Amino acid sequence: MEDESEPEQSFWAYLPDVCLRHVFHWLDDRDRSRAALVCKKWRCAMQSGSLWRCRTITFYGQPSRARTLEFQSALWYTKKFGKYLKHLEIKLSNPYNTPFIKKFQVIMRGLLSHLGKCNSHLVSLSIKYLELDCLIWRNVVRAQFIKNLSAFLKRMSNQLDYLNLKGARITLEEGCELLNSLSSLTNRSFISEINIEDFFSLHLSVYSSALFHQTMSKFHKLTILTFNYNCISDELLDILRERSSHSLCTLNIKCHIHDPHGQVVSGMSWANLAKRAPKLNVNFFFERVMKHDHLARILLEEIPVRSISLRSCYFSDPDWTMRPTLTNLLPAYWHGLQKLTLELNNDHELLDNELLQLIISCKRLLFLKVWAFLSVSFMERLLQNRAERKCILTTIKVRIYTAQDDSTEEERLLADIYRKFKYLIDSELNYFVITYPMV
Repeated sequence: MEDESEPEQSFWAYLPDVCLRHVFHWLDDRDRSRAALVCKKWRCAMQSGSLWRCRTITFYGQPSRARTLEFQSALWYTKKFGKYLKHLEIKLSNPYNTPFIKKFQVIMRGLLSHLGKCNSHLVSLSIKYLELDCLIWRNVVRAQFIKNLSAFLKRMSNQLDYLNLKGARITLEEGCELLNSLSSLTNRSFISEINIEDFFSLHLSVYSSALFHQTMSKFHKLTILTFNYNCISDELLDILRERSSHSLCTLNIKCHIHDPHGQVVSGMSWANLAKRAPKLNVNFFFERVMKHDHLARILLEEIPVRSISLRSCYFSDPDWTMRPTLTNLLPAYWHGLQKLTLELNNDHELLDNELLQLIISCKRLLFLKVWAFLSVSFMERLLQNRAERKCILTTIKVRIYTAQDDSTEEERLLADIYRKFKYLIDSELNYFVITYPMV
């Protein structure tokens, strides 16, 4: 007798909703829309707010037929699922002309307006690399965009916890207007993390602006602040000490050759801030600021430095020497330095001994990344010291520059060194070392 019972259903039919949502979490929009057509259960699962809490919307500048739908889909998503959003990232990729920027501004006006009305959960907003100082941003379009963004930040000021406007490149007045929007309802802001690296236009001496100091005095709960050294002053450090010392954990400071960095900042101001904010760690990122006298004005021994990155970006200067920095400045942070990055074009001087001595003296140094002209024997000496527990490095990433076209011999020596310390490298280190011709 034939079995006339219904065929056994797939295990997908019995999968709990929480498991379905976990699976759907990994699907892109196109696959999600297709999955929603399978059955009523899957369609209901697809409407779950947990699937739509994080969103990255990218506007691609290169013209193509496929790109025309990006603006429409951004608004569609915001209207349909914007009420669930907690983390929003907007990316503007390679804008190519003013009409595109105008269209972007109009779409953003609608997107921010709708979010401002329907969303009460947004805690994180990132809009990076707007580069509002570019010519394709006409004055009227630029002013309207800043006005719309300012209005949105004002609406979200009571709930927003993280704001990233890295690379906005706007004037001092416009920048302070946007930051003031975060405190316009209560005259104080409790946002905890702000990234305003490259936020202001190049060449601005922000550190001397009373308007900037007044704006920063409204932030009362900062834990992480990322910004440029051209914002640093005794006044700013005093404001951070008075307003956010109870919460402040991290300062990420970028110093670029084209930003003003000649101001005099008191070591006492740093010491007072560090005393009131015992959890504070400072990370410095230098780009083409390599000369000792420039660095000496910035790297004061009172600063609780955790990380230093020095990048010459392949530029070579015969008047510049790295040795005083390695022997006089950086050893001051022997008790706190945990991460050191050096990308140097130092073909005119050998630094093996100075660098090795610095590594050994820094008792908490865990991460080392070096791109420089070094001898291969430096790696053997470094690993020998690590094997003898004279340093505690867990990550070693080295690119050994060489002026020779053929680096076969250096590669052979590195292979021998690897075999000698293989037991250590495989068990305890994140290790990557190569040679790199710089001809």
